[in-house]
Amino acid sequence: MNLFLYASVVFIWGTTWIGIHWQVGDVPLLLSVFYRFALASVLFLPLLHFMGKLQKVGRRDHFFFLLQGLCLFSINFLFFYNASLYLVSGIVSVIFASAILFNAFNQWLIWKKRPPITIYLSSFLGIAGLVMLFWEQLSQGQYSDNSLIGIVYALLGTYCFSLGNMITLRHSANGIAPWTSTAYGMIYGAVALFVMVLLSGVEWVWDTRPIYWGSLLYLVIPGSILGFTAYLSLVSRIGANQAAYSTVLFPIVALTISTIVEDYHWDIFAVMGLVSILMGVLLALKGEYIMRLFLKISTSQ
Repeated sequence: MNLFLYASVVFIWGTTWIGIHWQVGDVPLLLSVFYRFALASVLFLPLLHFMGKLQKVGRRDHFFFLLQGLCLFSINFLFFYNASLYLVSGIVSVIFASAILFNAFNQWLIWKKRPPITIYLSSFLGIAGLVMLFWEQLSQGQYSDNSLIGIVYALLGTYCFSLGNMITLRHSANGIAPWTSTAYGMIYGAVALFVMVLLSGVEWVWDTRPIYWGSLLYLVIPGSILGFTAYLSLVSRIGANQAAYSTVLFPIVALTISTIVEDYHWDIFAVMGLVSILMGVLLALKGEYIMRLFLKISTSQ
């Protein structure tokens, strides 16, 4: 089941870049993000209630749903979109991969749970692999005086994402299923985005092109409802550190699609990066088993 959830997250979030690309146009990005999570919450919560899957929760839980909505379904997206104004996408992706390190730090800081030593090695392999995968883009990036602003935005977005993971661990410890927290979190995230739209004075517009609302539906159903539910299920099942490694893997899916659609060329650095990431995945998922096996072999000799 864990492998299925992992593969689902990697595939879904690795393909949502197509939908996001088609969302860019006449509709302001803030408004498009609001449309995405407003529609997702309107669809998801009634569906759970109809299926009898929506859990009864207390008032205190709603406070944490609000925090989760801010961290996972609103503020983090705004940080990343702002970061993309200053940095090339490859750099933003590399920074986002630091979610693994943020999760390890936050679990120690908030939950007093010391991460296994293998998570640091797998994090290093994953981030190094991403750097190699995007080496050509990174080496050709156009830097400006505002690059530091973009880096700060990307780090803040990643840290928000990590805090959302920590809140998910709180929900899991209190017996709240990921689909329930996702549904409520999306509602609060959509409300927060609605307030931001009003305060920003953005004009309410809609794109009538089929490619726009078609991509919006893809981002809503697979990208948001299924993707976040699968990811938060992983967080509650295998922990935030291991689950966050999917954030390193889904750029590989995007690159594979780019190979077909955008004629992306693989060089020696990209191949080495792919191997490094796959090694990191194996270590993140089976690190403790590999360590026990290594110790067993060492003591037997």
